[in-house]
Amino acid sequence: MGKMVRKQLYIDPRQEALLKQRAKELGITEAELVREALDTYTWSTKRVPRDLAVWQEEKAFMKALMSQGAVRGGRRWTRDELHER
Repeated sequence: MGKMVRKQLYIDPRQEALLKQRAKELGITEAELVREALDTYTWSTKRVPRDLAVWQEEKAFMKALMSQGAVRGGRRWTRDELHER
């Protein structure tokens, strides 16, 4: 391992418990687990670049749908029914 840079961060108690448990399960230090998580996160986010223009188009599409108002005849289902399927 090359030169290391010291960083401090704050995590909530739930995250601390998870970090300790997972590091113990894997047999690695908490610091190593944090480094691995950071590598995984930064690698995965680089693979899918975020394009703000695409989001703006999607937002405009949703607003256009919403401006049409309610669907004629109303809906014939409830939210609970969808969860039962």
